[in-house]
Amino acid sequence: MVYRLVVKYVLEKGPAFTILKVELNEGESIWVESGSYMLNKGDIEVKTTMGGGIVRGLLRAVAGGESLFFNIITARSKSEVWIAPPVTGDIAAIELGGEEVYIQDSSYLAHIGDVEVGVGWRGFKGLIAEGELVWVKAKGRGTVFINSFGALEHIRVGPGEKITIDNGHFVAIKGGKWSIRKFGGWKTFFLGGEGVVVDVEGPADLWVQTRNLPAFAGILGKFIPSKS
Repeated sequence: MVYRLVVKYVLEKGPAFTILKVELNEGESIWVESGSYMLNKGDIEVKTTMGGGIVRGLLRAVAGGESLFFNIITARSKSEVWIAPPVTGDIAAIELGGEEVYIQDSSYLAHIGDVEVGVGWRGFKGLIAEGELVWVKAKGRGTVFINSFGALEHIRVGPGEKITIDNGHFVAIKGGKWSIRKFGGWKTFFLGGEGVVVDVEGPADLWVQTRNLPAFAGILGKFIPSKS
């Protein structure tokens, strides 16, 4: 695959209903999270593969994280591909020059270049929120696109600076040190709904979202009739 260090792309309709439009030359490819392809202009080929290899792909599925398969879209001629995440929110591009970025599982959207994507972190076995506590790791040289639920805020964390984020608002982190811990006691976790936080120490680039998808899903669940 031929990869340009500078990818021609544009983000439109943001920040609430952002779509990603990527221009591909013949032979170039983009890896897209399942369910995020919108349309294309030009002649393309689409293949489906397990992200990060069979073992890591299966781990992602068992962990309850992102879907097992990627769609690999390859241009047979100069083409344009439109990509839209399934939830309302914004999109951002993260450039990798050999570094790694950790992404909340539902916020990975797509990538271009020599980038390996797999499970980066999984923890707190046995908790109700286990499916929410899976992070994707992307490492290599290329461009990774992330999406948010609500607005997307990029925070540059200074050297030695410390920030704590609710897990439901975390999107991605590049660089720095981080750890994940339970917040409050079991009563807080079960009754308050804010049981896990992410501690970050800079220097790091941090992306957070202004809305909490698991909390929103919980609200919607109250209005869905249970099966008799």
